[in-house]
Formats: sequence, C-alpha cells, structure tokens
Amino acid sequence: MARKAWPFGRAPATRLLFAPHDLRTADPTTAGDIYSGYYAFAGRTLRTHGESPFDCAPPSDAWAEALHGFGWLRHMRSADTAIARANARALVEDFIARKRYRNEVSRRPHVAARRLISFLSHSPLLLEGADHAFYERFLRHISRLTDRLTLALAGAVDGVARLQCLIAVSFATICLDGQDARRRRYDLALSDELDHQILPDGGHLSRNPRQLIELLLDLLPLRETFAARGLEPPRGVLMAIERMMPHLRLFRHGDGALALFNGMGTTPPDLMATLAAYDDARARPIEQAAYSGYSRLSGDRSIVVVDAGAAPRGAQSIEAHAGCLAFEFSSGGQRIVVNCGTSRFGPPELRLAMRSTAAHSTLTLDERSSATFGLVLGERRIIAGPQDVRVARQDTQAGPEWVASHDGYRRSLGAVHTRRLMLAKDGSSLTGEDEIALSAERDTLPAVARFHLHPSVKPSLIREGEGALLALPSGEVWAFDAGGLRVTIEESIFLASADGGRRTEQLCIDFDAVATPRIIWRFSRVSAAPPRSARLRSEPAPIELPLDPPAEA
Repeated sequence: MARKAWPFGRAPATRLLFAPHDLRTADPTTAGDIYSGYYAFAGRTLRTHGESPFDCAPPSDAWAEALHGFGWLRHMRSADTAIARANARALVEDFIARKRYRNEVSRRPHVAARRLISFLSHSPLLLEGADHAFYERFLRHISRLTDRLTLALAGAVDGVARLQCLIAVSFATICLDGQDARRRRYDLALSDELDHQILPDGGHLSRNPRQLIELLLDLLPLRETFAARGLEPPRGVLMAIERMMPHLRLFRHGDGALALFNGMGTTPPDLMATLAAYDDARARPIEQAAYSGYSRLSGDRSIVVVDAGAAPRGAQSIEAHAGCLAFEFSSGGQRIVVNCGTSRFGPPELRLAMRSTAAHSTLTLDERSSATFGLVLGERRIIAGPQDVRVARQDTQAGPEWVASHDGYRRSLGAVHTRRLMLAKDGSSLTGEDEIALSAERDTLPAVARFHLHPSVKPSLIREGEGALLALPSGEVWAFDAGGLRVTIEESIFLASADGGRRTEQLCIDFDAVATPRIIWRFSRVSAAPPRSARLRSEPAPIELPLDPPAEA
C-alpha cells in the first residue's frame, strides 16, 4: 500500500543496463589493505581487527562519510582479483542485509548520492560471479536508494549536495531499465540546477575551485553514459562542462597546482591530468571571471591569480574564506606568494583559522577578518562579508594593470580596502598598492599586509628590515621592497602539500592605516634561474621541514 501511494511515479527496475566509468584514480594496493582490515579514508586510518568497519567507531566524520559513500570500491575493482571481488561483495552484502543505510551518516543526501554512483559504477565488480539472489537484492537496493534521493530532492537539499543528488539520480535513470519517464523529468531538473549553480563564466556559486573538479569527475562520465545508451545528453550538462573547463584553467600556476582560494587544498595531479585529457579546447585560460569574482594576470612566465568576488551566500558559503583581494604569485614552475590553503579533514579549529583573512595574502585591519563566520544549521557559514566588490583592469604596453575594492570592513570599521596590482609584461616585477579609505575620523587603525610564502621559498631581510630577498629552488632570486616601511618575517603554515601541513614563512608590513592610508610594495626578479644542467650539479637535495620540532632529549 505504501508503494502505491509513492508520489513520484516509481518504476521498479528489473535490469542493470550500463556501468558508468569512474574517472577517480584507483590504487590496487588499497584493496589489500582493506582485505587486511585497514581502512584509510579522509586522512585517517582505522584497523578493524576482524570486525565489520560499519560496527567500528569512526575516527572522524569525514572518514565515516567516505566509508558509507563506497567510493573505495574503485580500489577493489582495480585490483581485479577474485579475493578483491569477494571482499567487496561481502562488504556490500553486509551493508544491505544489516540495513546499514539507516545510519545517520549514510542517510545524508550527498553521502547517499555518492553511494548510488559508486554502486552503479562498480556493479561489474560486485556482480561478476554473484548468484541471482545477490543480483536481485543489489538491484532492489539501488532502486530504493534512487527513490530516497528522489524524495530528498523534493525537500530541503541545497547547495552542492543538491547537484550531487541530481547527478546520481540521472545516472540511475540511464543505467536502470524502465526509467524513461523519470529520466526526462530529471534531465530538465539537472539542467536547471546546473544553470543555477554554474555561473556564466564557468565558476561555481561556492567560488571553490575544488567543487569544479569534483563535479567534472561526475559530469564527464554522465555525458559518456548518455552517449553509450544512444541518448542525447541534456543540454545543461554539455553547456556546464563547456564553461567549467576553461574556468578551471584560470587558477592554474606554472607547476600545475591550483590557487588556494575558498576551500581549495592540495591539487590532485592525477585527477587534473585526467580532466586535461577531456579538455577539448585546451585554449588559453580566461583572465577575468566577472561572475564568480576571480582575475588572472599573466606576464611571460609569471602568473598572478586574485580573489575579487563577494562572499557566497547561505549553504554555498560553508567552505568559503574571508580572502577578498588576496592573491597568489608564481614565476615559471615555482609558486612564490600563496595562501595558506585548507585541510578538509583537519580539526574544526584549524579549518576555521585557515578561513580567516590573516591566512591569506591580503590586508587585515584591526586583526579582524573581512567576513564573519556563524554557526547555521550546524555549519560554519559566512553570515556577513564583502558584497560590494568593484574590479577594473586594462592591458597596457607595460603589462596588465588591475584594481579592485571591497567593503568587508565598512560595517565594523568604516573602512574600504582598495588594492592595485601591476605585473610587468616580461613578468620581472609585480607592483602593488594597498589603500584604506575611512568614512569617519579615527585616532588609529592597525593594519597588516601579509604575503604568505610557498614552503620552498627562503626569505632573508635586507636594508635593515626595509626589504627582503627570496631564494627559489630553481635558483631565481627575487627582491621584496616595502616602500620604506619595515618588513618582518613571521611563521606561517601551508596546508596544500602532498604530505600534509608544512611550516613556512610570511612577509608582513605592519602600519597604521590612519597615519599611512596608502602603502606601495614590489616584487622584483634579481636574478634568473641558471640552466638546468648547472642546477643538477650544484643543488643539494631539498629538506622537508616537519610541522612540529623534534622533542628535546
């Protein structure tokens, strides 16, 4: 009776028609670890000692989401062994038979969506050699999971999670039989949501570059699966992919890593290489993303990427940072000025600290952030921040010039921050100006201009602290000048290394914005890198610095 009352026209599936391609990189050695009872997800490892991983206390919430999302099935499939197949099937059988899907983590819409995509993508692994009873149980679970996501979409699922649910349901409608009516309905719903969340310049509403990577890794296989069934992909899917690819290139430095803005952490080189293989245009990166609020300046081998956008709103701001007018700067394959980045799996206190303005290469006033974070529905969202962000740029014979202002400090301090950047055409210098305009008289207003350095850059003060030299691993040397103001070198942290967080340093200019409302600073290349053959003969091996100093004996 309950099924007859189902309000969404449920059509039970009787067959699996296709298995989508999973573009995420797989490691067959992980299958052996799982067979041995070691589950390493989201930066944490749990040893089960023979118990079901679903019965163990999860070491973190992110670990639990990864377990219940079943994305790890790709490692079992890549192992391509009878043991891996049997182990994967046993774990899925345990999950279904003991109704693990009723777990609170498992019911989260974005986790359920990932599980549906994983089950569909890796159904060949699970069904090869399986008996007909398991096939029917598995198919029945997938059908019910699709129904649950359909019901969730009729509710209050918002933000990226809504897109993930729509993509998962779209996969189900073309991989299962008897879903044509539902497919046509959700083709339109997915296209509408992509038109809403993917901005005209290809950015996402969250302004998080990592979300583009995650969405493309699902949308590209979805496009392929439509073609495999001889169906025309929804126009919204095709248009979104076409917009997103060049936007992603805007953030790319010479070393292939993406700039660290609004939730972007370590750049996965394997996934970027996969996406590059699907990039049909492979044209120059866009330089001005007006809708999502980013700019890119290029001068020969030098690249500057700047955050010049208003704070995202609502659910889209759960990973957003207070880094308006922050920039990153690289020369060739070497990043010089960076932001601190973020760790999605670190402690909440660290994640919140890395979202503050002080963790970005921009100006802070009165030791405050330009955006305010508040707890809304259990999530740390931006509840106030820059909204009036004005940007202008021009390309001159000397090189690109860029200017922008934001009002993030207007309400709390009555101040507007304006930043100007001028990159030489040959990339040999980057000149910047920071100006503070006050709407009311004040006696003093402490300000700090911060320039976080990549861990491989070694700074040293010169001219009695009015400048610094920056030595790069390539052999290049850059000079930093603060226009007569004092420069200090302070500790910082870089959270986007492949091996986790690393200590680094930052250049700081402390000044009083009332007495000195405008400062000028400049990065200049002092010497170019020697030929590579000379570097190979002379350079010692790099030394990795741990986050914590060794304990004293």
